[in-house]
Amino acid sequence: MRDQMTSGENPFDFDHRYQGPYYTEDHKAWRNTLRAFVNREIMPFVDEWDEAGGFPRELYKKAAKVGLLGFGYPEEYGGIPVTDTFFAVIAAEEMARCSSGGINASLLSHSIGLPPILAAGSDEIKQRIAPAVLSGEKIQALAITEPSGGSDVSNIKTRAKDGGDHYIVNGSKTYITSGMRADYYTVAVRTGGAGTGGISLLLIERDREGFDRSELKKQGWWASDTATLYFENVRVPKENLIGAENQGFKAIMVNFNMERLWMAASANALARVCLEDALAWARSRQTFGQRLADHQVIRHKFAEMARQINSTQAYLEQCTFRVDQGESPVADLSLLKVQSSLTMEFCAREAMQIMGGAAYMRGSRVERIYREVRVMAIGGGSEEIMRDLAARQMGI
Repeated sequence: MRDQMTSGENPFDFDHRYQGPYYTEDHKAWRNTLRAFVNREIMPFVDEWDEAGGFPRELYKKAAKVGLLGFGYPEEYGGIPVTDTFFAVIAAEEMARCSSGGINASLLSHSIGLPPILAAGSDEIKQRIAPAVLSGEKIQALAITEPSGGSDVSNIKTRAKDGGDHYIVNGSKTYITSGMRADYYTVAVRTGGAGTGGISLLLIERDREGFDRSELKKQGWWASDTATLYFENVRVPKENLIGAENQGFKAIMVNFNMERLWMAASANALARVCLEDALAWARSRQTFGQRLADHQVIRHKFAEMARQINSTQAYLEQCTFRVDQGESPVADLSLLKVQSSLTMEFCAREAMQIMGGAAYMRGSRVERIYREVRVMAIGGGSEEIMRDLAARQMGI
């Protein structure tokens, strides 16, 4: 019976769902392009880069050539405009196949650093920054989180004082993706009073005097360059202000919606990788005179993994469709991120149990995903913050 199932009947054949109503031939072509890119330029080197704690800067230019860096951005800056958000979901899913969240995070750190500039920055600053970033020549990071604040964005303490034709910046940021290697940083600073109404965004270049960085070592995302940033009397020209003074909080919040959607798509795709690798193992592994996959307890694990992945995928596609209809479903995006990180955690655990020691060894995709579960549950807003945000959005 196993051999007679068609792809549409097989809950473990995830590619068949991409023939559904949300996906066009353009989506399929985009998926094929990215899958070939990941197979050629990332998969053969992912273990080496993970152990080295980074990847070659040349990868940014290669990613730009296939459209990965520029998709969704205006053509006038070297981007590739797209018609809907499903292109971003597909990119997140295909990049997840390499199993290295660290490569994805650093390679695409511009996806959270550049949008505030394009949304609120002056024409001059857009022309100065965007083309170089989208071509892979320059790297951009977003610097919001502080050692004392975590998810409490409204409590930012890094201060930018008025110095006439410039600002004088003092303070620090931490857990900054691409923090060591970035050329440009989109930095949240306090220019006004307490609370959200006193926050502005500044573009700060890496070579500014008084700007220093220190590298951070992490449980997962080894290939991602992560750092703490230090600002000591850093002079930043006022033309580097992104948008209006004291209006930076709005740009930060809008950015979070797409970040959470991307992370949800990535987490569910990583859960799928865990299922696929464990299933291949269970079908080939012989235990007690039969395939591991023929044991009922193992079959039930796979069924539950597939149930959670498919449920999360349906929620993801519904939220993506709503975004494309012009909605801003903050509550559902928050709950989607929670559901996707829980699905990833469950599938990583079950795949580890099924594969045993083979999944505990470095070089296994499941091993890498297992140690990167927590960053997906915390980054972009922790599960606790997301639940509370959703409850408040629902008027509870």
